[in-house]
Amino acid sequence: MSKSTIQGIKNSLGPGLIMAAAAIGVSHLVQSTRAGAEFGFALAWAVLLANVFKYPFLEFGPRYALATGKNMIRGYAKMSSIALWIFIIFTVSTMFAVHAAVTIVTASLATNLTGIELSVTTWCAIILLLCVVYLFRNTYALLDKAIKVLMATLAVSTVVAMTLAFTNVGYSPPPDIIAPEIWTVSGVAFLIALMGWMPIPIDASAWQSIWTLERMNETKYKPQLSEVQFDFNLGYIGTALIALCFLTLGAMVMYGSGREYAASAGGFSNQLIELYTSALGEWSFVLIAACAFTTMFSTTLTVTDTYPRVMDQIITILKSDSDTTKESSKSFYSYLLVGISGGSLLLLIFLGDRFRFLIDLATTMSFLTAPVLAFMNHKLIHQPEVAQEFRPKPWLYWLSVSGIIFLTVFALIYLYWMLVY
Repeated sequence: MSKSTIQGIKNSLGPGLIMAAAAIGVSHLVQSTRAGAEFGFALAWAVLLANVFKYPFLEFGPRYALATGKNMIRGYAKMSSIALWIFIIFTVSTMFAVHAAVTIVTASLATNLTGIELSVTTWCAIILLLCVVYLFRNTYALLDKAIKVLMATLAVSTVVAMTLAFTNVGYSPPPDIIAPEIWTVSGVAFLIALMGWMPIPIDASAWQSIWTLERMNETKYKPQLSEVQFDFNLGYIGTALIALCFLTLGAMVMYGSGREYAASAGGFSNQLIELYTSALGEWSFVLIAACAFTTMFSTTLTVTDTYPRVMDQIITILKSDSDTTKESSKSFYSYLLVGISGGSLLLLIFLGDRFRFLIDLATTMSFLTAPVLAFMNHKLIHQPEVAQEFRPKPWLYWLSVSGIIFLTVFALIYLYWMLVY
């Protein structure tokens, strides 16, 4: 293969940043901040290990797309009908909870930014409507352009806030503080919830394969593997670093302060903005509120776009390709865009402002399905249609095996604690 070029990297850049936009949402703004606020730096290891051991399974998404010219959902279908149906069941059972979770956080931040006091469900309806209207044209380019600007803004503001927090606040919890026990029922439950979306659920590998193919179609350029890996690593490593930044902010500003982490969406958004303004000063309120909102809005926008694309692929595969034209596929996307957003809104109305319950439910469900999806991805990247040059090198192969063991062990630990205690 020829070497990567600057132009080739530029043509390939996009899917990794979209993945980062989907990742840097609930897992970072909510769960990482909460980990620092409640446990200090005691759970930094969990953030690091989750990022390390999930890396292979998410990286296999763009790798498989480049190697075969197909998304991973089609790969599951070719590998076995059981694999396809496992993916379908996991997707359908989690998508409304995931979509609702990111939307409710965005809605809570909208109140802070605008000062308009509407109910959380009303704000959720407004945000979902904006996303649906923006995405109705079903063009990848619209999503790609918006995400690049939003991600650059977030990265700069987060790193600056953490740096100034060290300078202005520092890490000085009361000397007599006793950190909460991790190995308790509640501690293990939060640990699993933290790692569930850290940095993003493993089924996002299928999303990444779709975005990679969309980018290739848009640019009319087939990248080198190294170029696709550069795009993926830029987004992935960036999400890991920003997760640690949010954990650090939570630890420095809230840990040992005596304040409890808010159970409501509105209370959480106030605490989140306070983390930044404590580090930067009150002058930064509007800037930080805008950055936090655009971060979560980018996540909501990405998820709102992704699930209809995934379900569209599933419907296309379940029907025969000969029966599904390009035009009918577009109409499926439009219907699914409205239908899935409507279903998520109904879930939000049903649950009300049970913020922490919804977040923990979605993240825990994602973690418990992770070992199965990880095994499927490991098998898929070694299928005959993947040429040898695209298969993982030994270090990545063994990291993948280790990741399956890691995810399985922690899923079993969680089930043990929930059943026994």
